[in-house]
This record gives sequence, structure tokens and C-alpha cells, in this order.
Amino acid sequence: MKLKPLALALAMAGLSQHALAAQDEHTYANLDEVVSTHLFLDLDVDFADKQLEGFVEHSLEWKDKSARTLVLDTRDLEIDRVIYEDNQGKWHKADFTLAPRNDVKGAKLTIRFAKQAPKVRIYYNSLPQASGLQWLTPEQTASKTQPFMYSQSQAIHARSWIPVQDTPAMRVTYSARIETPENVRAVMSADNTGAFIKDGDYFFDMPQAIPPYLIAIGAGNLEYKEMSHQTAIFAEPQILDASVAEFNDTQAMIDKTEGMYGEYAWGRYDLLMLPPSFPFGGMENPRLSFITPTVVAGDKSLVNLIAHELAHSWSGNLVTNATWEDLWLNEGFTSYVENRIMEEVFGRERAVMEQALDSAGLRAQLKTIDAPDTRLNLKLNGRDPDDAFSSVPYTKGQLFLIYLEQQFGRDTFDTFVKQYFSDHAFQSVTTDEFVAYLDKHLLKAHPGVVSLEKAKEWIYQPGLPADAPNPTSDVFDKVDAHTQAWLAGDKQLSDLPTADWTVHEWLHFLNNLPRDLNNDKMAELDAQFNLTASTNKEVAFAWFMLAVGNGYEAIYPALDQHLSSIGRRKLIVPLYKALIANGKRDWAYDVYQGARPGYHPLAQGTIDALFK
Repeated sequence: MKLKPLALALAMAGLSQHALAAQDEHTYANLDEVVSTHLFLDLDVDFADKQLEGFVEHSLEWKDKSARTLVLDTRDLEIDRVIYEDNQGKWHKADFTLAPRNDVKGAKLTIRFAKQAPKVRIYYNSLPQASGLQWLTPEQTASKTQPFMYSQSQAIHARSWIPVQDTPAMRVTYSARIETPENVRAVMSADNTGAFIKDGDYFFDMPQAIPPYLIAIGAGNLEYKEMSHQTAIFAEPQILDASVAEFNDTQAMIDKTEGMYGEYAWGRYDLLMLPPSFPFGGMENPRLSFITPTVVAGDKSLVNLIAHELAHSWSGNLVTNATWEDLWLNEGFTSYVENRIMEEVFGRERAVMEQALDSAGLRAQLKTIDAPDTRLNLKLNGRDPDDAFSSVPYTKGQLFLIYLEQQFGRDTFDTFVKQYFSDHAFQSVTTDEFVAYLDKHLLKAHPGVVSLEKAKEWIYQPGLPADAPNPTSDVFDKVDAHTQAWLAGDKQLSDLPTADWTVHEWLHFLNNLPRDLNNDKMAELDAQFNLTASTNKEVAFAWFMLAVGNGYEAIYPALDQHLSSIGRRKLIVPLYKALIANGKRDWAYDVYQGARPGYHPLAQGTIDALFK
């Protein structure tokens, strides 16, 4: 993206025009007084004690001339000592206080200075229970030879491994020196050219300013293979070639997105393949998206996940939600851009099928969510942002943007979105700021098409408006016809043209079968299509959900293996919920007790709550 001079300066300086405008209830940081503009991390990756140990150095810009205090967010960190540099380059001991731990926000770290300091250095170590880190033994990895660790900082978990102003309302550049065992490679959400030589001593630099939740680290038995001049894969050797084959359309995705929304602003775009315990599909860490191996299906059927993480390079990483109540600005725009990428690279038919699947999933989930949590501009009221996670910011946000595209026309709406990204590059934006921008640059610029009141209904009111888009696919209509013919006894399963079905057709078929099928029907499905043994994780999940709901017990050995071998919350949490709801709580609890040590802390916290 061609950045305006001011935006480029902000990107490098780590400042946002709107950084102080947001009131983020999830941070202790005193941003109105002082802001970190650059972090230098010097950390040792200690696999034996499951901790990162070293220091972080903050470069500070003081907003208030009378201020002498820096307040940082921490969670489960041990603070050893704090020193600060004066204007003559001399270092002094700083007084600090670590407050008692709050269950959501962690522990407030208050550092006091005799004079305003240009730099402060905090020596610390993380604890093994850090919510933003997972430590895996060699036995828990694919290669079985080296341990593995990785971070997940979104939403408010950066504070569990860095004392930092942990809010998306601010942006910071960073550099790092990371030490590991000699045969372990470290990578970060930064320039990774320093990681090409595996020697246990790695240097990283991130010259563009990012919110702290995008600071990321991984370390393990990682190899590297390029896919194009701009893209590559870091992965354990066992999954490297399969990942390259699966995701070698990534460069085409970048090229198509640049054509729609402006230049890619981050240099390289590489992927880090994580162990199966990763609790999400992907994480959009800039320059190095973290990816679950559950999308390596062998047929590129699940690569919309790559399109999603890439889309974040514009919506989320470049233009960022200012608080976690504004999450839809990240995820709604990203889901919309993802689908546009899929249309450009793989065609309109596939894009519409993915829209339809997501829309159906949202409409089902809306029935299970408290009405206030179905608003785009969410009110967390002190809750951990992870606790309000749902498809609402993703798919309701996407449907709102599809609605605007349909009303104004694609050319007009594309021009608006591209300008929005350009005007807010390297800035954090609140929902109210977006509404004002939308009103000025789209609604009033093209009067009589969509009213401000209609836009506010989408954003501030629960549920879906009555005239919300409801994407449908002709392909799915044909699947439905075959399903009804089989259920009515007019067709045998062998008559269904499933040999030509895409994964999307399979998912629609399984998701729309009745939840009162008898065991004979379920066994017939399983025998014909070998669904219990499916190697596609999305198809297997859909089948297991259907089987649990219908009491089909033949799946349970395979379901045990599924729940025990992957940690992606999307593919396990609904199954635990369904098992509990269908009288299988004890069985589910026994499986969970065995699987829990391999799950990420975020997945553990979610599932622990189900069994309380």
C-alpha cells in the first residue's frame, strides 16, 4: 500500500493518530502520560523450566511533562529488577510495585522514576502457566526430536510473556535477540532472515509499528522452504512439503489482494506451521502467520484460512480495532476480504458456497448466544475478550459489508474500502470513528442508498436485520434435493453423485441432515462414505457432531482420537458441549483428562469451564 507521508512516519515511530482516543477497559496502561514506541527483547527460551527469561527494554515517549510513572500490564510474570536510562546514558535502579493479580487483567506493574526516562529495562521471567505460551515436549511434536514452544498473544495474552502496554490502542516497533538450544530454530512476527542459520542465537527486527497482540514467537525443530519470491513455510520436516503443496497459491492471493485493496505493506508473507495443539485456525502475526496443521487436507479445500490470515494484513494489522469491543472491525472486514480473495483465486461458485456455510453457521449460533453478545459493537463489561468469542464479529460483520456492497455496487464499495485502509494505515480505530468515516465517505457521498440509521442497526443492535443477506448456492440446492430423495426412500446413498462433491458440499450435506436419524441410517451413511475415518478435519468434525446428536456410538473410538490429537477450539469445544448435552458427560470428561495436558492454556480454560 502506498502510504501517505504522515502515515508512513507513524508506522515507523510506533504512534497512532488515534492511539489515545480509545478507552480500553482491559489495560492498566497510562497511555495519556507515556507511550512505548519501541521494544527490545533479550530472552532465553528455557524449555527445562518452561519459561522465557531475560529483559525487555522500552523506548518511551512522554505525553505529560509532569508524569514520572509508567504503568504496564503483566500476568504470571516474575519481575526481578527494573533499571532506567537517564538523558546522559547512565542507568539507575527504578522503584516498582507489582499489584495483586486480577483474574482477567493480570497484575499491574507500576514503575516510578526520579526523572522522565528515555528508556526503561525490566528483567523478568514468564511462569510455566503463562496463558500466551505453550510448551511441548519432543513427544508432543511431529518430529519427536526437539521440544516446541509458541506464543498466542491475542487478545490480552502478550502481558503473560512481556511486561507491556497490552492494548491495541497503541502501536510499537520491536527488535529481539532470542537464545535457544543450538538445534532449535526461533522465529518471530518480524524479519526472519536472522533465523535462516540454525545456531541457537537469533536476531529479529520489526520496523513497522504493530499493536502488542501481534508480537509473536515460535521455536522448535523448524525447517524452511520457499514457495515464491515473497512467501515461504517454516515447519517441522514431517509436514513441510505437504504444507508447501497445500499453500502454494499464497502468492496469487497476495497479488489479487493488492489489485483490490492496495500494496501489501509488510515485505514478506511467510507461514509457520504449528503443532496440532494450536487453539485457533490461524493467527495473523505480521510477516509470519501462525497456521494449524488441521487445514493441510491434501486438496486445498481449506485454504480459505490462509486467505483469512493474509487479509488481516490489511484489516487488523494495518488498520486495527482500538479495543476488543471493536473486534468486528478486524474480523468482519477480514472475513469479507478473505471471501473476495477466494473468489478472485478460486472462482465465484466456491466463494458463494463458503459464504453460505458461514452464514448458516452464524444463524445457528445466534440462537445460542445472549442477545447483547450478538451486537457487532460488543460490550464486554469487564469479561475476558476470549470469553465472548463467537462467529458474530466474523460473519455478521462480513454480512454487513456484503450488504453495503450489494446496495452501493461493488466498484463504489471497493473504492471506499481501499480508501479506508489507506486513510487509517497503521492506526487503531474505534467503532464510533468508523461509523463517522462510513457516514462521510460512503453514506453521504452516495445519498439515498443506505441511511445512517440502517448502518447503526447493523452495528449497535442485536441479531441480524430483517433484510440481511442470506447467501445461498445453487450447488447446495442440488445437494439438498439429493438429501431429501434419500431421506424419502426415493434414492440410495450409492445414487448420490458424491464422487464429484467438494468439501463444501460435504459440509452442507452433513450439517443439514436431521438430528433424529436412527442408527440404521447413520450406519448406512458410515458404511457408504467411511465418514468415521475421514482424514479431513472439518468433515470429521461435522460427522462427529451429527453422530453425537443422533446417539451413533460407533464413532466413539475415532472421536476419542480426534479430541486427543488436535487442540483447535473450533473443532473440539462444540463436541465437548454436544457430548455433555447428549448424556455423555462422564465419557467426555475421561477423554478430556487424558487430552488436557496437550491442549493450549486457552483451550484448557474454555473446556475446564464446561465441566464445572
